[in-house]
Parts: sequence; structure tokens; C-alpha cells
Amino acid sequence: MPRANSTNRKILVIDVGGTHIKLYLQGRKEPVKLPSGPKLTSRQMVAAVLKAAKGWKFTAVSIGYPGPVLAGKPVAEPHNLGGGWVGFDFEKALGHPVKLVNDAAMQAVGSYDGGRMLFLGLGTGLGSALIADGVLLPAELGHLPYKGGRTYEDYLGLRGLKRLGKKKWQRHVADAVEKLSAALECDYIVLGGGNAKLLKVLPPKARLGANTNAFRGGLRLWSGTVTRAKADNKPRRASARGSSDQ
Repeated sequence: MPRANSTNRKILVIDVGGTHIKLYLQGRKEPVKLPSGPKLTSRQMVAAVLKAAKGWKFTAVSIGYPGPVLAGKPVAEPHNLGGGWVGFDFEKALGHPVKLVNDAAMQAVGSYDGGRMLFLGLGTGLGSALIADGVLLPAELGHLPYKGGRTYEDYLGLRGLKRLGKKKWQRHVADAVEKLSAALECDYIVLGGGNAKLLKVLPPKARLGANTNAFRGGLRLWSGTVTRAKADNKPRRASARGSSDQ
């Protein structure tokens, strides 16, 4: 499992997805997987986590959230979960300091290996993040126009996979990676999310991520290995659609 310098804290990482919640406690060998779903509220998530983590000793929490985040807070309800996430006090509910980021951003932080990296999460939706020289730049690239009046997420997310079939979907993944990589001048691209494993051939400069990178990212959020960009503190238009739910 991932290791990271996280000072003297013992960190619980919560990766919230559209079908599962995954918990990883620093120092444990394996994560714990809990059911999620379209009716899961923030209170239900916290109750399930505290029940599963009963007896665990931790002093800080990292949360990967499947939706847009501003200054460490959700700014829109997740598309593939229940309600009550915006305005919820996670620190009070969990009883410990919390760092909350978009789920794609957390996996991107755990995948980062220097330079300029683009992360794309191929899951229920399309999560994205850019890290440039150690600075995290969360993004909503999935909502940009792509083809025929549809967005990148409409083609690369689960809806696109079901509509196009696996072969055509793989071609569009390759095409989108080429376009986005050129536009953002990336050194490499990491493809994560639950559907990345369906790719038989990787596009140039691309590598597969791993779901465990989300846990590494959760630890790194507290270590200061990757810092948030100042630009992330500026208001961005919120979207109710989730990102890379798994």
C-alpha cells in the first residue's frame, strides 16, 4: 500500500465513489470497501465510515469527493449520490481535521511523478486534474465541448462507453488524450478510474494509474508534497455532475 511522509499524523483516507466508499488507514495493509449508491447522503457516509473504522486510531482525514470543490468545500451536490453534501461540516462529524478535494484531484496527487502531468479519471463521469511542477490545478475538462454538441464526458464517461461500444470508446479516449495533452503541453498523462483497465493500447505519453493512488494522494495532501494552486481559491462555475466515480 502507499507510503508518504505525513509528519506525525495518522491519516484516514476516504475515497467516495458512485458505487463504493473506500477507506484506507495509514499503516494498514488493505483498504476497506463499503457500498455507496445514488441515495447515499453525507450523513449516511459519515455514519458508515465511523462504524467501519470503529477502534481505528487516526488524527486527520482526507476525503476524495465526486464533484467540484472550492477552498476545501463541496460547491455542488454529487451527480451520482444523495444530497446534503454542500455545507456539511465534515470536521465536526468525523471529530478530526479534514482535507477535502475532488476525487480526481486526490488520485492525481497520488499519481504524480514530477513535471507537468494531466490526470483523467475514466469512470462514471470524466474527472480531471493538472499538476505542474508540484502545483495542483483541479479542472472540469470533462464538461468542455468535444463532438456533435456533446462534451468530453459524454464520450469518455460511462454513458459514452455504453453508447459507443468498447472499440469506438477507446478510439475517442486516444483522440481526447492527444488533443488535451497538446493543448496543456503535458509531459505525461495518467489514465485512472474504473474503466481505464479496458484500454488495450495506451495513447502516446499515457500510463495507467491505480486506484491505490487515491490513498497515496490522501496521505500526500497532509505532507505538503503537492500544494494547491492559488488559482484554486478563485470562484469557478459549479456543476452538479460528478467526476470519476468508481
